[in-house]
Amino acid sequence: MFKETALACLFDVGGLIAGFTIALQLGVFQLSPWAIALYPAVVSVKGVITGLLTGRLSTALHLGTVYPKFFGNTRTFYRLIGAMVVLTLATSATISAIAIVFGTLFWGIGVSDFPAILTVMAATLSLGLLITLITVKFTFISFKSSLDPDTIVYPAISTVADIIITFIYIGVLNLYFRTGAVGQWAIIIFGLINVFLVLIIIPRNFREGEFLKIIIESLPTMLLVALMVNITGTVLKGISNLAAGRRQIYTVYPAMIDMMGDVGLVVGSAATTKLALGVLSPSYSSIKNHAKNIFSAWTASLVLFGVLGLLSLAINGIFSLQGISILLLILFVSNIIAFTAITLVSYAISILTFKRGLDPDNFVIPVGSALADVITTIALFVALLLII
Repeated sequence: MFKETALACLFDVGGLIAGFTIALQLGVFQLSPWAIALYPAVVSVKGVITGLLTGRLSTALHLGTVYPKFFGNTRTFYRLIGAMVVLTLATSATISAIAIVFGTLFWGIGVSDFPAILTVMAATLSLGLLITLITVKFTFISFKSSLDPDTIVYPAISTVADIIITFIYIGVLNLYFRTGAVGQWAIIIFGLINVFLVLIIIPRNFREGEFLKIIIESLPTMLLVALMVNITGTVLKGISNLAAGRRQIYTVYPAMIDMMGDVGLVVGSAATTKLALGVLSPSYSSIKNHAKNIFSAWTASLVLFGVLGLLSLAINGIFSLQGISILLLILFVSNIIAFTAITLVSYAISILTFKRGLDPDNFVIPVGSALADVITTIALFVALLLII
């Protein structure tokens, strides 16, 4: 379990690239209260959609209902891609609407900010559809190479997705805030790409049961995720107030939430496997029989949090003993709080999934991932409150 968790989480170190980009572009995030608060939304939603696509595509490839190629593929493949495009637009609108509620209550913005939020969110996720193509290509390659897409593709592509969507979001923010009317019209056009695709896809598929099934099963999950990512954004805004100009905190943040999500997935997946094999009883008290797995996963995450901290300090050119001590203490406290909470939640989700026969691709993985983002962000906020 230690080796598996460490291997899975090694991909997340690449998240430092996304974090360092944020640290370099802190100025644009300070141009509006919602700019930093929406960042977890674009990262989490793109990660959830990537997870949904990878899970369904992997299953379809193994069943033979999808071929590992872009052109001349089955209707199932094109309906799946179409459904992801529709879900992307629906989630953009939902997040923007919920953001106004949270913004009015916690961020210091009003209803007048809705057009700006919707425009930026729609443009970012519309351009992020490029990640869908990358995900499909990676999944095809892994399948042809006899590799398990769930084990290899998702951890790797989730980190790549974090980096790409971060670049896109920062680029869209710069266009919106710093290039005047020309830039704003440009991102409106980017957002309309998604709208245009949906207008083509829906008339061709709205009577197709397979297409509707994907939308109907996935949409409630995406709505729940939209609510949770706004909670994450609210907490991140509080972190930005505490962290101020400490770039090392922003540098490490994307990798932290990605890593803790993977750790929760490892713990939950191992529990689900044991439940299916009958070596673990479907009760909360049986968590003690899962202790070895939990401890191994925690040890791996703690070691890698230390690696993240040292790399973040090196990237930002901070080599003082005080700087190293403070950041490592913040990360280790965050890790303990987050891991404890995420483990309990992941184990509970595994038990409920087993008892109710839910499909992990539709519910457990996306909701668990979004919850991990919320929990890790709250843990970092608490650690900052205690230490800084």
